[in-house]
Amino acid sequence: MRVKKGFKARRRRNRILKLAKGYRGRRKNCYKRANQAVERALDYASRDRARKKRDFRSLWIVRINAAARSLGLSYSKLIAGLSKAKVIIDRKVLADLAVADPKGFAAVAQVAKA
Repeated sequence: MRVKKGFKARRRRNRILKLAKGYRGRRKNCYKRANQAVERALDYASRDRARKKRDFRSLWIVRINAAARSLGLSYSKLIAGLSKAKVIIDRKVLADLAVADPKGFAAVAQVAKA
């Protein structure tokens, strides 16, 4: 008996075409072009998940530095002072303090200065 691969192949193709929804031109409805576009998009997605972590860390550092300089400290002196004082606050929380609660950040900076 001859075996046709119609259902399995269609399901595989439809899965790719569903991922390509919203693309422009033939990339959205031509399987070969869609497959190339989706493959590239998934590569970028996995790369940018790691890049997002880097970008946020640098944003937090910029915010902490700006807040620290308004209090007469540099970023590096603030971090060094906190580690010397054995204060364990990560950069995300420090940046949030700097934006949302400047008085609390000033108190943390005082600990780093001492």
